[in-house]
Amino acid sequence: MFKAETVWDFSTPSKIKFGEEAILELSEEAKMFGASRILFLTDEGVRKAGIVDEVVETLDKDLEYEIYDRVEPEPSLNVFEDALEALRRFKPEILVAIGGGSSIDVAKAVNVIYKHGGEVLDYIAPPTGKGKRVPGKGLPIIAVPTTSGTGSEVSPVSVVSIPDKEIKVGISSRYMRPDIALVDPLLTVSLPPAPTASSGMDALSHAIEAYTTRRYERKAKASAMTRPDYNGGNPITDLYAKKAIELIAESLRRAYNNGEDLEARKKMALASLLAGIAFTNAGLGATHAIGMVVGGRYHSAHGVTMAIILPAVMEFNASSNPKRFAEIAELMGIKTEGLDVLEVAKKSAEAVRELSKDVNIPRGLSELGVREEDIPELAELVIERQQRLLVGNPRRVEKKDVEEIIVNCL
Repeated sequence: MFKAETVWDFSTPSKIKFGEEAILELSEEAKMFGASRILFLTDEGVRKAGIVDEVVETLDKDLEYEIYDRVEPEPSLNVFEDALEALRRFKPEILVAIGGGSSIDVAKAVNVIYKHGGEVLDYIAPPTGKGKRVPGKGLPIIAVPTTSGTGSEVSPVSVVSIPDKEIKVGISSRYMRPDIALVDPLLTVSLPPAPTASSGMDALSHAIEAYTTRRYERKAKASAMTRPDYNGGNPITDLYAKKAIELIAESLRRAYNNGEDLEARKKMALASLLAGIAFTNAGLGATHAIGMVVGGRYHSAHGVTMAIILPAVMEFNASSNPKRFAEIAELMGIKTEGLDVLEVAKKSAEAVRELSKDVNIPRGLSELGVREEDIPELAELVIERQQRLLVGNPRRVEKKDVEEIIVNCL
């Protein structure tokens, strides 16, 4: 007999610290963990922008530190292995990840291996990995985002690229969520227009999918420990997701056109944080399922890939819950007077396309290298490898549906 879930979980980092010059409190936060040795994980671009030097200058003199700056965008296994060696050499007492989702994801994953042993592939789900469960927490992590999009600072997931298989996969565990999300909007001011657009559209995809994903009242799990980290939408994730959509619709164009618009930067940083909290509890859907496969195959920027796919998935899903999609349209400024709810729902995708256009996101997947003859194989990979994400989609998705969605994205 079917038994519905009656309990939902809601998790965040132990602490969220948000505001201009919040980074000045990094030393204090590190010392609260009893730490005196800090390993910073970042990428070359963030370091060249001077952000890491600015952060290091704020440290108390009695703190020792080392900087690992070889994280790459869409990091592959060798990046994780190299960063792990840096941990083993320096033997830090706390990790501070500064950058976009890649740096934070690397910190979360290597922390698990440093503490509990094994290899990255051990913790990746089959058929790619061995599916080993993360047994517990590692070192404390403070996540300091320099983009407004990934939500990795509040996420229990690390995304790993495996180039030889042309796929992206994830490691997921509630033990991997950073201990502190330290969000200082001033650290995003130097972000150029293109990554501002890409990360902003990524945040929008998180918020929209979190708001429209299946509810928590799905088939009950046997125990709290078997309940997935993405356990379905609930009243709290709805609040976070709706506010994130509203902030992004209001502020992304401004942040893209004027990076020094501090009000816009602050709203985008908050939107990314809220969207991150929403989707890491509620889950995602077909946009990310398809995007993970496309991004792995064509090595495209994650946020750009999401932005292109999102409207087509919204059109596919609109009939599953017209009221919610109509609310999204209204949050994004669509005039709804005189229209019935389904008409308004379908206009939500139009609003996303218009926003993408205004921040110069490529128009279609063909600009990323996707060809029509690639579609059947891509669709097969989505169905085969991305059920963890597809299970949250509000409408049942079959291979033919994936093919149709990709065609509509070309």
